[in-house]
Amino acid sequence: MEATNKIRMVVGSWGSYNACNSKAMGSKWIDFDDFDDWDEVVEELEKQGFDLEGIDEELFVQDIEFIDCNVNWDYMSPATFFTTIKESGILYSDNYYDLAEAVIEALSFDEWSDFVDKHGENWVDYFCFYDYSNSWNVERDFGIDQFKSEGIDLGYLENYFDFEAYGKDIIDEGNYHKVSGGILECCY
Repeated sequence: MEATNKIRMVVGSWGSYNACNSKAMGSKWIDFDDFDDWDEVVEELEKQGFDLEGIDEELFVQDIEFIDCNVNWDYMSPATFFTTIKESGILYSDNYYDLAEAVIEALSFDEWSDFVDKHGENWVDYFCFYDYSNSWNVERDFGIDQFKSEGIDLGYLENYFDFEAYGKDIIDEGNYHKVSGGILECCY
């Protein structure tokens, strides 16, 4: 299966970084869809000259192409990050990727990662994303959708109801988070 979302990283070694040797700038880009498991990545790093039983035993994520989030990647284990991405299903599903982006924005990378660790690809069962990326007023559209989901048809009275305030109240009182392009609901 070919990945629909490209995630990749450069792996660095603290030993080589501190020694300023030829591996100080890290590995070549590691494309996650090129490897099935971390052992294959280890083989690739060894082919690139990393001494994983010696100076290069302490690895870190040196550079990354992934969702923009506030994570200090220097302290992230590349093996843990790789495994989390593979187990999450976001490489092969745009819907999973978009949902992960919303969860990471609303909560954090660590909380999302915990859900993946506990539930694998089923982490998506705990969140719902309402996409309002083309909306000029997210709260209003969310309020209207909530009314419609209850089977209420206001007809011409729709022009007299403050759906924006209604939508804001639902977001503020529930397990909802306003994120870029929509509303994330936490269903746990």
